[in-house]
Amino acid sequence: MSLIDTHCHLYLKEFETDLPELIQRAKHSGVEKIFLPAIDSETHGQLISLSNANNSEVSILPMMGLHPCSVKEDFEAELKIVEEHLNGPVKFYAVGEIGLDYHWDLSFKEQQLIAFERQIEISIARNLPIAIHSRKSTQDCIDMVSKFNGKAKGIFHCFGGSVEEARQIIELGFYLGIGGVVTYKNSGLKEVLQQLSLEHLVLETDAPYLTPVPHRGKQNEPSYIKLIAESVAAALGKTYEEVAETTSQNALRVFQMN
Repeated sequence: MSLIDTHCHLYLKEFETDLPELIQRAKHSGVEKIFLPAIDSETHGQLISLSNANNSEVSILPMMGLHPCSVKEDFEAELKIVEEHLNGPVKFYAVGEIGLDYHWDLSFKEQQLIAFERQIEISIARNLPIAIHSRKSTQDCIDMVSKFNGKAKGIFHCFGGSVEEARQIIELGFYLGIGGVVTYKNSGLKEVLQQLSLEHLVLETDAPYLTPVPHRGKQNEPSYIKLIAESVAAALGKTYEEVAETTSQNALRVFQMN
């Protein structure tokens, strides 16, 4: 049964030394596709090179966008680079990872809001979905997306919010990206998922971050998405096969591949 990792930073330096072996492990765990969210211009080259590698084991598919933590004084220049890439020869499957991050630094909060709104507009103009980063800012991200009256579509990546937030996101036509947090004992995410439907979920690792139990504390990788699928299945009282099939179909739908 195939799985799709909808959010993985496979191009980062953490994976340089054993990338072929890592991709093999992903394949053996049933991973069929891995979607790569962009961060900023410092790593766009690595992202595109990896996406263009024509790996025969697993499809590696790129997004393009400016991460909210990379929104600084030069964000206008970074957004111009994003648009240049989107106008280029590479096919990108989403605008992302974009959004708001209120965890680390609020110095550029206004600029984050501007960059987020601008990139949603770019996605709508290009008929692309968006991958939303919403750390400690979920309601503000929901409110921003709501301004576009149903024109924006995509995934709230690394969802860890409340049932009410989840229902607002679903009402907007977005999917919830479920990652390693669902395996954490005290996260409360399983209890939230029990009040939702599998029809609104996609799976992700966010590797190298947010490693699922029992590997927590080590570097995350795409093969661990199987553990996330198993945890979702247990939470919802579904079979592993049902979770793999439904979340994969959801991913193909949101990335316009079915």
